[in-house]
Amino acid sequence: MISFMDNNNKRVLILNGPNLNLLGKREPGIYGNNSMESYFATLQERFPDVSLEYYQSNVEGELINKLHEVGFTYDGVVLNAGAYTHTSVAIHDAIKAISTPVVEVHISNVYQRETYRHTSLITGACVGVIGGFGMDSYRLAIEALLQL
Repeated sequence: MISFMDNNNKRVLILNGPNLNLLGKREPGIYGNNSMESYFATLQERFPDVSLEYYQSNVEGELINKLHEVGFTYDGVVLNAGAYTHTSVAIHDAIKAISTPVVEVHISNVYQRETYRHTSLITGACVGVIGGFGMDSYRLAIEALLQL
């Protein structure tokens, strides 16, 4: 286990978009059987020196509002924008407008899926992209943020 002892008081938000409230129930062959709530508890145990927060919305504007809310005071955002990844110029612009670094995350390997999932409108605004490692994509994104 990696220890980030120098990360006391770091604040990281995990921000999930549409349909990710159904993790653990939705298409378990793609997304697994674990709910975000249960995996979030695992992340809190793994990163005890980091203040982790979680927010999910199915509404694009609420995701943008949350980015604006935390975008100048938090140390990082782990963003799984769900289907908005492929459609939202507004989320791209919100990421560009804030100073907090954002890592784009995908549970599945989007390049093994439908062609329309191969294009992300938010990647260019993010510091990096992690995908295809199941729920561990979130852990890897947090580790990357803490090393910035």
